[in-house]
Amino acid sequence: MVSNPLSSPPPMTDFVLPPPRLAGGPYVMGVLNLTPDSFSDGGRWSEGGAARHGLAMLEAGADIIDVGGESTRPGASPVDAHEECARIVPVIAALSAATRAPISVDTMKPQVAAAAVAAGASIWNDVAALTQPGALETAAALNRPVILMHMQGEPRTMQRAPSYEDVTAEVILFLKERIAAAEEIGVRDIWVDPGVGFGKTLAHNLTLLRNVGRIAAETGRPVLIGASRKRFIAALDESARDAGADRLGGSIAAALAATQNGAAMVRVHDVAETVQALRVWRAISA
Repeated sequence: MVSNPLSSPPPMTDFVLPPPRLAGGPYVMGVLNLTPDSFSDGGRWSEGGAARHGLAMLEAGADIIDVGGESTRPGASPVDAHEECARIVPVIAALSAATRAPISVDTMKPQVAAAAVAAGASIWNDVAALTQPGALETAAALNRPVILMHMQGEPRTMQRAPSYEDVTAEVILFLKERIAAAEEIGVRDIWVDPGVGFGKTLAHNLTLLRNVGRIAAETGRPVLIGASRKRFIAALDESARDAGADRLGGSIAAALAATQNGAAMVRVHDVAETVQALRVWRAISA
């Protein structure tokens, strides 16, 4: 256990993301949730089991392991920074000691991001797009890649009544504004995520998945898509009620479509199955 991880000084060394393992990409980011209430795998991993699962995802073909300690499912309650660190820092440290593969931290809190990077994380995946107090300054100090995601509202309320005039244009405008804010303070290695399922209806999600290429072109940044096991799959197939058991096919379909439309990274729970599907699709498309 790391003592008082919030006091850990952030490293300042450069980090360069290695090429994706799958020729032609995309990068595959494996999801490692360390929360009791995540929508598909909450409470599943103990500290030791979490590190083993992360290593198993790397063995299955993941390029990056994304470690999160606060659920952002619709209706989720917030977690304080000390509790979030207590969940993730030991696991990140264990993974970092066991592998040189990149580890990302999925957090909105700058102090948690700093503690995670001090423990060995290389990427900050921020669903709040560096809007929290001190986030921009921390991202610049950490000197690591950041992923800026669009979310309408916040997790507790985002799915109550999402509304847009033009979802793709509005998401792009928001992301461009956040990119500009990050660049102004010195952040350079920036990815974007349109936030499938974060304050979006089924129609909004499908529109964004169709327009990944436009998002990449207009923001000038590589795009991550996280559609794995999301609720929109059940909206298309009412038999897919259980997120962990019933949405593999829909998750793979979304990852393939996102990649075909220009996604540079897909964030997934089912790494082996997604990597196999991408490998076959790449061979067919060659």
